[in-house]
Amino acid sequence: MSLPSPTPEARAVVTGASSGIGEALAAELAARGHSLILVARREDLLNALAERLSAAHGVTVEVRAVDLSDRDGRAPLVAELAGREISILCNNAGIATFGPVSELDPAYERAQVELNSVAVHDLTLAVLPGMIARGSGGILMVGSAAGNMPIPNNATYAATKAFVNTFSESLRGELKDSGVHVTLLAPGPVRTEVPDPADASIVDKLVPDFLWISSEYTAKLSLDGLASNKMRVVPGILSKGMSVAGGYSPRAVVAPIVGTFYKKLGG
Repeated sequence: MSLPSPTPEARAVVTGASSGIGEALAAELAARGHSLILVARREDLLNALAERLSAAHGVTVEVRAVDLSDRDGRAPLVAELAGREISILCNNAGIATFGPVSELDPAYERAQVELNSVAVHDLTLAVLPGMIARGSGGILMVGSAAGNMPIPNNATYAATKAFVNTFSESLRGELKDSGVHVTLLAPGPVRTEVPDPADASIVDKLVPDFLWISSEYTAKLSLDGLASNKMRVVPGILSKGMSVAGGYSPRAVVAPIVGTFYKKLGG
């Protein structure tokens, strides 16, 4: 069974839709005829994207400016989605920090756990009963190859993505033959365009150009994988390498190696 066909009532939800993979997922879904609910903190960026997609593809695009890391702030959205016909949910929003966790802001680390893990859980549980009742739906979980292994100096992010990775693949087992698709996206470095050298981040400088993949390619590959109910989509050379290393290499060996690289990101 493929994904639900677009209808006037149904909505595809994309979190973290204001940039990067989220923006590309929204554009790809709109191009495939799906009306949307776009979620992110920046309402101005969401409104601009909504106008572009609506004009280009003739779909309805709703905007919800929500900080998903705020449990009370996201509660109204969770309640709304539980009562709407949500055909596709793309759990894309996420943040990362680098450096020794003992030296990072505890409040921001907690917000990272809320956004990357708890909000994913909340939104999924909100839309799942309706999808099961209709016998169709799609949930795209944006995890990470980083969730396959311990990563010193990226501890909170790696742990939250380990939750997403495991939750996604466990949920698949529960939903077998339900008509609801669940696919995990585990990307490596993704960017929309090559930055100006003056504006390049430490990540841009440390990761060679040939290892980057585009957000547009990632979005198309992800939605194609979701349509065919693939368990996991792993685009890019680096993410494939990290997945293999995380799955087959001794964790005691992998951790110091990747930890050294991620320490540079925190510097």
